Amino acid sequence: MRSSNPVFSRRGFSRDNGYAGFNAQPQAGGPAVGTQTNPYAGQQAPTNPYAANPYGQQDLQGAPPQAPVTTGRMTMDDVVMRTATTLGVLVVTAALAWALLPVDDANISKSYGIAIGAGLVAMVLGFVQAFKRKASPPLILAYAALEGVFLGVVSSVVDNRIASGAAMQAVLGTMAVFLAVLVAYKAGWIRVNRRFYGFVMAAALGFVLLMAVNLLFSVFGGGDGLGFRSGGLGIMFGIIGVLLGACFLALDFKQVEDGIAYGAPREEAWLAAFGLTMTLVWIYLEFLRLIAILQGND
Repeated sequence: MRSSNPVFSRRGFSRDNGYAGFNAQPQAGGPAVGTQTNPYAGQQAPTNPYAANPYGQQDLQGAPPQAPVTTGRMTMDDVVMRTATTLGVLVVTAALAWALLPVDDANISKSYGIAIGAGLVAMVLGFVQAFKRKASPPLILAYAALEGVFLGVVSSVVDNRIASGAAMQAVLGTMAVFLAVLVAYKAGWIRVNRRFYGFVMAAALGFVLLMAVNLLFSVFGGGDGLGFRSGGLGIMFGIIGVLLGACFLALDFKQVEDGIAYGAPREEAWLAAFGLTMTLVWIYLEFLRLIAILQGND
């Protein structure tokens, strides 16, 4: 199946990436239908159940049979280490931006300008990596560093000028959502199937479109546009944003699980780290905005 995350959908662990028999077709005189040659495992591997249809009749929650481990295949340890490295770079640059880019009255314009510039460059790098054929660790780490600068300044602004302690609360909230979704996914309480995927994608599309319309109204009409980012509507949309982020995490966990099971190359762990980092940034920003609205209304 394809993930909501553009990184996984474009290249990572989607049904047409060719790893371990993904989307492969039996050849005349070749293996019988139901088995494909795994170029990484060096032996016959089970047919990818999503090769013909990414949302087939079978339930997507159960992971496909695990193939024998061979050198050069991605493992969970690889994903954990790359994700920790990417998040570590992001956290370090965020802390440096917080400390070195003050947000007092005399410096806030300059600091915010640097943050916006870093955020825009990070977005461009994210799109470049999403459409590359292979993972580029320097590009991914550069994205994390610039995203950290953006988050550091934005967090400092909210924490020092709007809602004291908001940054730490947003961090704790993001960690809580990550752990809750991971436990629920591993316990089978979240079933990642065709209906789940369709619902999440429809909700995400509607959410993004509404936010885009609100942004346009705020740019040309002033104020908060249609009010989706403040007051009661802002709180409601903040909660929806966090819930969507949690759903994205479940989809990402499924993609990582399938990538490991089907023998994706080890370097693809960087794509997993990149995708998970993007989702965690989404959740953090939604928490930060939600806390700012709640405390700002006190």
